[in-house]
Amino acid sequence: MRVVVQRVARASVRPGGAIEAGIVALVGVAQGDTEAEADRLAGRIARLRIFEGDDGKFDRSLLDTGGAALVISQFTLIADTAKGNRPSFSGAARPERAEPLYDRFCTALRELGVTVETGVFGARMAVELTGDGPVTIVLE
Repeated sequence: MRVVVQRVARASVRPGGAIEAGIVALVGVAQGDTEAEADRLAGRIARLRIFEGDDGKFDRSLLDTGGAALVISQFTLIADTAKGNRPSFSGAARPERAEPLYDRFCTALRELGVTVETGVFGARMAVELTGDGPVTIVLE
């Protein structure tokens, strides 16, 4: 599982939801990923200290700030670009396996107390965001 986290002032996805301050999490599910990995990454993201405290240092998390997460499925994060010019997506989990793990990731974030909005799994989506920083982190 690979997640790209971007700190945002606001973000929305159509079809789907919208948030104010928080993060956008683009989630790619690979073959062999498990619920335990979804839970682990949700915990890391909820506690990831990428928001400034009073001293300007990154020492606050989503849980500390009460920020929200806009979670969007993105199988293209699992692309293999080692050969040629066309990415291979053969390492991505099939939708029937990926969707439950994407849902588990969202549920785990909610269980930790994070407000979560989502896109629509498998849909073509329009994402709009106003970055805050910019701050972008890749987690695996």
